[in-house]
Amino acid sequence: MFDFIKNKDDKNIYAPVTGKCVDITECSDITFSQKLLGDGFVIIPEDDLIYSPCEGTIAMIFPTKHSFGIRMKDKTEIIVHIGINTVDLNGVGFEMLCSVGQKVKKGTTIVKVDNKLLKEKGYDNSVIVIVSESYQVHKKHLNEIVKKGETIIEGQYEDY
Repeated sequence: MFDFIKNKDDKNIYAPVTGKCVDITECSDITFSQKLLGDGFVIIPEDDLIYSPCEGTIAMIFPTKHSFGIRMKDKTEIIVHIGINTVDLNGVGFEMLCSVGQKVKKGTTIVKVDNKLLKEKGYDNSVIVIVSESYQVHKKHLNEIVKKGETIIEGQYEDY
């Protein structure tokens, strides 16, 4: 009876890692906290594996492996940025487990991060998830411990 719902593309954005979820405005980097790249959320990770927060295609992997982008089927762009100033590590501490052009689903393993190394070198290891400006963001579970795969942003569907 409700098959039309099952066929809709999943527009939700999920926690890419287990940890404490906070609003992007609490990020220690003003580029993110002032939403200059878009709205989103931050997770202070408890794990070293970062998973896809949505279904789509890997559109970009930064050469230093600390950031990647996913384009959802509806063309919404998601950026996942791991750590603050971790670009300075030049890829050390990051192992990419996917490639540009690869189709991913929620929960696909994307990158392994050596959080112990990041902390030893004094880096903030926050995982920042940014949604393109055109997306209406309705956040859940802020200031809570979330498990990877838990819905953080509920996607908005067009009216029929």
